[in-house]
Amino acid sequence: MYLGIDIGTSSVKAVLVDDGDRVTGEATHPMPIMRPRPLWSEQDPDDWWRAVCTVLDRLAAEAPAAMAAVHAIGLSGQMLGVTLLDADDRPVRPALLWNDGRASAECAALHERFTDFPDIVGCRAMPGFSAPKLLWLARHEAAALSRACRILLPKDYVRLCLTGEAASDRADASATLLMDARAGEWHDGIVSACGLDRARLPRLVDSAEVSGGLRSEYAARWRLPPGTPVVGGGGDNMCAGVGVGAVKSGDAYISLGTSGVYFVANDVFVPAHGAGMHTHRHAVAGLFCQHAVVLSAAGALAWIAGVLRADDIGALLAEVEAAALSPAETPVFTPYLAGERTPHDDPYLTATFSGLTHSTGPTHLVQAVMEGVALALADGHDALAGSGAVVRHLTLTGGGARSSLWARLIASAIDVPVSLSVAEGPALGAARLARVGVGGPLIASDGDGSESHLIPPAPALRTALQQKRGAFRAHLLLRG
Repeated sequence: MYLGIDIGTSSVKAVLVDDGDRVTGEATHPMPIMRPRPLWSEQDPDDWWRAVCTVLDRLAAEAPAAMAAVHAIGLSGQMLGVTLLDADDRPVRPALLWNDGRASAECAALHERFTDFPDIVGCRAMPGFSAPKLLWLARHEAAALSRACRILLPKDYVRLCLTGEAASDRADASATLLMDARAGEWHDGIVSACGLDRARLPRLVDSAEVSGGLRSEYAARWRLPPGTPVVGGGGDNMCAGVGVGAVKSGDAYISLGTSGVYFVANDVFVPAHGAGMHTHRHAVAGLFCQHAVVLSAAGALAWIAGVLRADDIGALLAEVEAAALSPAETPVFTPYLAGERTPHDDPYLTATFSGLTHSTGPTHLVQAVMEGVALALADGHDALAGSGAVVRHLTLTGGGARSSLWARLIASAIDVPVSLSVAEGPALGAARLARVGVGGPLIASDGDGSESHLIPPAPALRTALQQKRGAFRAHLLLRG
């Protein structure tokens, strides 16, 4: 048995996975996000730890025999977050999250200092990434940064709590933009330019390498074996790739979580020089991964559900599905609720509805949001293809993938068949990496423990969305 823990943006999830990749137990706990100022997005690191304790307490109560049989623990988590810890390993301030957009000026400063920045780290500096946020802290909150004795990514703060070890895996760490992505080591020049030194950064391990053992008090609390190994793990994007089986060059997936991630595995390092794309190390040895990211995907659906005061998103989606609307009947929605990364690299973009009429109702608005996310992902697909990325097999996963309508819209917008996966994504990937860390296989020999079916592009939807794409893109021209 293996335990995978995913520290997401909106919740923490833990799964128990057996040797056949079957999920035998799971628990989830929500977490709040703070937005104290425009463009800011923060969380209290202690909320991550409290949520982890809650889900593991639940698993210990509901599945004590399975917990006692755990061989290793894997960690996944939201990427790019900046967690400052003082000499007592207490948070200095709330963590700055991946969708925080305050550091635009610092991105320009890094490019002025390092003309070859994308070739070193894998992409241009963008506001949500760790390096520019650290430079922002050096410029605007120097006292807080000077108090920080450790600087960790979100899941690595949880690792510290679990094991007492300050470590990070090379996959997640490569996305901080503080690393030489090819070499897999911190880049002293960039680290120094952000007001830091290596002493405050964690030691680096591989994703399937054991980073420490579970503290005795937590082993007793959760009925886990004493000293249970905790492996490096990876960022949620990399672990989701492992979870859905994107473990060979050309394997790809789209995850419909809070954000929309289009991930392509590649055995070649292809630095991204623009269009809001980024390239990092994969959690699978020898592979890199290219990303296109839509910052508001299922997050946009949650937003419109809140506007409509719809508490049950599943029921709302069923109502939209039953309405069988054509894209010609719905407004145009641009899903830039938190700015946008791919292909615009603009934290100041805002969302819009257009084409509203007296006939527009709640179902029209919801489907328009789903169509807008699908069209934004199509922009990401084009950007990746333009960089030379080759997609041989594409899987759709994440909470939004439960909607068959959304799956059809995405397959039709990008004009590529998608395999719909019900795999547990990042948490499952973390558990698989844990198994490798104690000598097991990455993928179980009898399959991946999940079922999937192919969703082809729908000709009528494809035509309607291609026609709508012109109006979708016209919004950016109007803004210019």
